[in-house]
Amino acid sequence: MIAVLDYGGGNVGSVLKAVEYLGKSAQKVDQPAALTAAEKIIFPGQGHFGAMMKGLEERSLLAPLREALAAGKPFLGICLGLQALFESSEEAPGVAGLGILPGRVARFQGVFKVPHIGWSQIEFRAKSQLLRGVPDGSFVYFCHSYYGPITPEACAVTEYGQTFSAGVENKNIWAVQFHPEKSGEVGLKVLSNFLSF
Repeated sequence: MIAVLDYGGGNVGSVLKAVEYLGKSAQKVDQPAALTAAEKIIFPGQGHFGAMMKGLEERSLLAPLREALAAGKPFLGICLGLQALFESSEEAPGVAGLGILPGRVARFQGVFKVPHIGWSQIEFRAKSQLLRGVPDGSFVYFCHSYYGPITPEACAVTEYGQTFSAGVENKNIWAVQFHPEKSGEVGLKVLSNFLSF
């Protein structure tokens, strides 16, 4: 079973539809037992970093999520689901992230418009299983006010005032700042790649 993690926010419905369009079965999961039983996990995040971490904790999903990641279960984070992998975020001072990636999520500064909404290009930084078959320089759809720093795990970056991590890859963990479920054929290819792992 493919679990689409529901912490009380996030773009769960659109992600479920995209997975089903690709011929796979997925389930909205908001219970620890179902998360533990899942073969793969998709974490579609939207909203506030602090509310997301609180939602995971209140539903007792934080511990089983950490255990699944440590056990090597395939994981795909989307938007805020990528930001959750970092140690912390300026959006919620004092709230710890999952700490899988080093660094702190920051808010865009010195740009004309925040949030960053719309189609922007991704530039590859490393060979990537998740982006296999996606042309370098492809346009994908973003909607976010905060961004993750570039770490050694970054496989793709995007420029919007600052250059930030658009995609990361580390063993069984993949994540993208953009929304593959809203990024047309390119996004479907990204989801299809993950579903094939």
